Amino acid sequence: MAVARTKRVIRRDWTRDEVKQLKKHSKDKTPVKTVSRALKRTPAALRQKAYALEISLGHRNNGK
Repeated sequence: MAVARTKRVIRRDWTRDEVKQLKKHSKDKTPVKTVSRALKRTPAALRQKAYALEISLGHRNNGK
């Protein structure tokens, strides 16, 4: 019986372009889920990087 393998996590360094995009999304108050898809990173990774850069992230759309 074959044992199912788990997917290995491959860490990618942040590029200057990705950091620039993250800052722009923060300024535009884009939801984390949308930014996550655009940058192909997990929401947790985005929050960690935003915290390290001391920028806000995780804005909620209040239905406006």
